Amino acid sequence: MNLRPTLEGSLIVLEPLTERHADGVRRAASDPRTWTWMTTLDPEAWLTAALAATDIHHFAVIRDGEVVGSSSYLNVFPEHKRLEIGHTWNHPSVWGTGVNTEAKYLLIGHAIEALGMHRVEFKTDANNERSRAALAAIPAVFEGIHRKHMLVRGGGRRDSAWYAVIDDDWPQVKAELERRIARKS
Repeated sequence: MNLRPTLEGSLIVLEPLTERHADGVRRAASDPRTWTWMTTLDPEAWLTAALAATDIHHFAVIRDGEVVGSSSYLNVFPEHKRLEIGHTWNHPSVWGTGVNTEAKYLLIGHAIEALGMHRVEFKTDANNERSRAALAAIPAVFEGIHRKHMLVRGGGRRDSAWYAVIDDDWPQVKAELERRIARKS
């Protein structure tokens, strides 16, 4: 099961995150708005953990040869044919440009079409309206709020909103994402 392929789209390339991306990640992570909703407010700590991770499969989001963000496969359960896409962040300069839309398209598509997953999950801070709107626009199905789900950013309590795309949804979701990406290309 290849959880770290290079995935190419019309707007971006997703490359497995390695040390060679570190300087680009630091540049892309320099705007504090990027970290408002992440579990940590420290991009350097995030990078160190991401490069050392063995259970989270991080990707560098590359646009025009520059790192602009990251997204990941995590909570992978092949025996249940499900995984999560998360740890997603992008520099504010690419918000609204189709970068995140295409990253989700590539990651969901690979999970369902190449890995044979039946379910792709997403979770975000219940208060993160921007992320929730992006997930609804995929369209991923909202499945509820897990109250007091996580401790984040130095011990703060987070309620998490859960969303999912299942393999039965994929043809419709794929068509919608392709339509949205075509408008940005």
